[in-house]
Amino acid sequence: MTMDAKSAVEAVFREESGRIAATLILCCGSFDAAEEALQEALASALVVWPEKGIPQNPAAWITSVARRKLIDLSRHERMKAGKQGSLRYEIEGATRCDGLWDEEMDKHVADDRLRLIFTCCHPALNQEAQIALTLRTLCGLTTPEIAKAFLAPEPTVAQRLVRAKRKIKEAGIPYQVPPAHELPGRLASVQAVVYLVFNEGYAAATGDRLVRTDLCNEAIRLARVLSELLPGDSESVGLLALMLLQHSRRDARVVDGRLVTLEEQDRSAWDRAGIAEGLRLVDAALAWGRPGPYQVQAAIAALHAQAETPEATDWRQIRALYRRLLGMTDSPVVALNHAVAIAMGGELAEGLERIEELGGLLEGYYLFHAARADILRRMNRMEEALECYRKALALATNGLERDFLTRRIEETGGAGARPAPRVGC
Repeated sequence: MTMDAKSAVEAVFREESGRIAATLILCCGSFDAAEEALQEALASALVVWPEKGIPQNPAAWITSVARRKLIDLSRHERMKAGKQGSLRYEIEGATRCDGLWDEEMDKHVADDRLRLIFTCCHPALNQEAQIALTLRTLCGLTTPEIAKAFLAPEPTVAQRLVRAKRKIKEAGIPYQVPPAHELPGRLASVQAVVYLVFNEGYAAATGDRLVRTDLCNEAIRLARVLSELLPGDSESVGLLALMLLQHSRRDARVVDGRLVTLEEQDRSAWDRAGIAEGLRLVDAALAWGRPGPYQVQAAIAALHAQAETPEATDWRQIRALYRRLLGMTDSPVVALNHAVAIAMGGELAEGLERIEELGGLLEGYYLFHAARADILRRMNRMEEALECYRKALALATNGLERDFLTRRIEETGGAGARPAPRVGC
């Protein structure tokens, strides 16, 4: 087998498996049967393509072969059960998948993918199952890849997938976009799952790596799908913009195995193309006049991205945006970020006071202690800062973040007063 054919098959699996799976699941109503048919079609491609050449549209070829395998399976099951009946849906399905994609087929596939996103993120499934099923079905990640990404045992992830598929089947969860009156709540859960995937890639909770670029890319890909399939939803566009702007700093956040704070980052290493797209999308989303939490967060990220130097950061605007975000959510983490923005805007005492007011809610959150330590250090209250850094270190679970806090402890304990970089990165 030539490497070209193998690479083409791998590309279809990675880039198109979500599109294909969506169509196959709609046809047969079974995640497992669709996945098996897709795998068999990919295996067929590995045999056929080296001999006959890569087809003009590899994804259409895979879809057509997988659909025929589902038809064969259906016929076999009917014969085993001694049943006869109409195969109308099978014939229509085979016709639909033959040949190359056309405009009508693109519309069907877009509808199928939207149905699949909402099915994977149905509220009857717990969030861990939603994430696993979304990554498996829409992103094409294998069970070992999902387990590795979230540092979970492979059997645990496999069981989550099995239970999620069983739940969908037994509970009769409809494979459809929810009706209009349910859409806002359901769409919010889909967006939350996509952002959770991104956040695990952006700042891994545990392990020795801070950034998982592959997970960030998968989340961005899902957000693109969502914004393309629901072009009138400004929050989906805002979510995509937010992730693009945050991910634009990926190459500057870890240098020589060390976490680098936003203040210290080499801004020339930021992804300017990603920033340009993110800024354009922020403007487009806000122009609709329906600002939501993701759009506001994207606007904050845009202000950071537009600052050519740390000193040029518009903290007054960022403070105002966090205040607006607080009006949309009662999250204590948002309140913490608002307090930090106040301090970074020059009002250290007020910022510290607001941070300390959150102690009862965020005592177990390491960034609460790290942010408090940073402000105390800027105020030259070194002993208090040192105590807070130690509390943060005791709670941090990511190796790079622990190394960062250890360095801060050493600097605070042995150096004189000097401005300390922000904890945020």
